[in-house]
Amino acid sequence: MNGASREALAAARERLDALTDNTSVDATKLADELAAVTALLDRESTLRRALTDPAQPGEAKAALAQRLLGGQVSGDVLDLITGMVRSRWSQSRDLVDSVEELADNADLIAAERAGGLDDVEDELFRFGRILGGSSELRSALTDRVATGEAKAELLRTLLGGRVHRATERLVIRLVTAPRGRSLDGGIESLSKLAAARRGRMVAEVVSATPLTDQQKERLGAALARIYGRRVHLNLDVDPEVLGGVRVRIGDEVINGSIADRLDEAARRLAG
Repeated sequence: MNGASREALAAARERLDALTDNTSVDATKLADELAAVTALLDRESTLRRALTDPAQPGEAKAALAQRLLGGQVSGDVLDLITGMVRSRWSQSRDLVDSVEELADNADLIAAERAGGLDDVEDELFRFGRILGGSSELRSALTDRVATGEAKAELLRTLLGGRVHRATERLVIRLVTAPRGRSLDGGIESLSKLAAARRGRMVAEVVSATPLTDQQKERLGAALARIYGRRVHLNLDVDPEVLGGVRVRIGDEVINGSIADRLDEAARRLAG
């Protein structure tokens, strides 16, 4: 997102956090209603352009949102949406993406209240790894012929009772309404969003053998010193690493494995 949209999204996040500071607010219901608004805006291109038209006053756009959504969603969600359309957006699609992020954040807030946010982070990562190892599952979840309800039922069968409720909801929403996102990219984005709830970065760590608790603690402390913030470790084991660890944080890769060193030495010899 460009400058105007980033500022608008940041303000919307603050409003959502302020709203959900009140524990009487049902965060899961907020997520459902925000997801419904996302679907509406995604489907109605004329409407989203009208709600983000820079030539129209913010109050006029807010009034339009109130006329369309009043009585369809709760007052809390209506306040969030009218606040968003009063802001300036670089592109109309940015508004839709931002409403969707608020829906995901609302589910994560519900998990955080229940003390399950760490579980959700780990489960999203593990689900991503399962997808990576199962072409059959990936095909079933991305099949353009299969209905959204069929995919949702498959996920309920696979995940129901085995993961946190928020994890199940987030994955089902991603699969049934991908909005042009790849499955892998969507899962990664959700993982980052979950980590951001704790002010943490996510590091994907691959080692030849499982790390001990002491090794995990030392690695986490070292990464926190490097990046200046807490780092959540998503751990995986790959015997081909040979030794050491390989760490990826966002687009940055820290290579510390024997295999990487051998590859680098081979490249230098070849050069």
